[in-house]
Amino acid sequence: MVVNSYPQALTIAGSDSDGSAGMQADLHTFFARQVYGASVITACVAGNSYGIHASVPMPTDFIDQEFADLAADYHIRAAKTGMLADSELINDVVKNYHQADFGPLVVDPVIMTKHGNQLLEESAFNTLRTTLLPLATVLTPNFYESEKIAEMNITSADDMVKAAHKMQQMGAKNIIAKGSHAKTDQTEVRDFVLLESGEEFWLSEPYHQTDRVNGTGDSLSACITAELAKGTPMKRAIEIAKQFVNTAIGSPIEVGHKFGPVNHWAAQNRDY
Repeated sequence: MVVNSYPQALTIAGSDSDGSAGMQADLHTFFARQVYGASVITACVAGNSYGIHASVPMPTDFIDQEFADLAADYHIRAAKTGMLADSELINDVVKNYHQADFGPLVVDPVIMTKHGNQLLEESAFNTLRTTLLPLATVLTPNFYESEKIAEMNITSADDMVKAAHKMQQMGAKNIIAKGSHAKTDQTEVRDFVLLESGEEFWLSEPYHQTDRVNGTGDSLSACITAELAKGTPMKRAIEIAKQFVNTAIGSPIEVGHKFGPVNHWAAQNRDY
């Protein structure tokens, strides 16, 4: 047996008690894509399908120990970040990532909700943009996060392209600028992809009218991370992730009373 030969991926994120998003959604995705998942827990969140009701950040010395223990034993081949609550936590994650050899980094910026509500305080957003974003092998902002990071309104496909180029100029190598979900008569979701090579293209999948969408962004970035950990080429990793998440949304499961999770298991055995 070759030690550490199995592909391993890391999520650096908060723990959601209801299992629909955050670290749990990432680990569900890693499992579905046949990658071993490790975690650096940055916070613990108490919530359910009705909402989030309490959260507790982890001390930075505990986070430091999580990084150190994983680096001392495992062969993490790709990693991703989720929600990082404040500037202190962002700076600590950046410090530890510089010290570890955890492969390419997928940054799910978690700045704005898919409905346009800001999650991070402005000081934390500025820290993320100046310290974490330049480390991103892949950046996966949603529509409103693209507007926020690029400091522009996006009202057309040309605007989306311009925003992606602006974000790449800030240091992120590969950009997946996710399309809006705001239209009531929407039939598709189109995401714009800009690769480090300069290649650019659009990805489109059917739009599903459902409230079972918790963890969508987490799962997309986690699927890319899992594929990179397996050695999948960048473009193909992004294509697989888009298809994986669309399958997970399109086959809802009834968990909870209100806003439910996507169905990772529906996508588990698909050959993309």
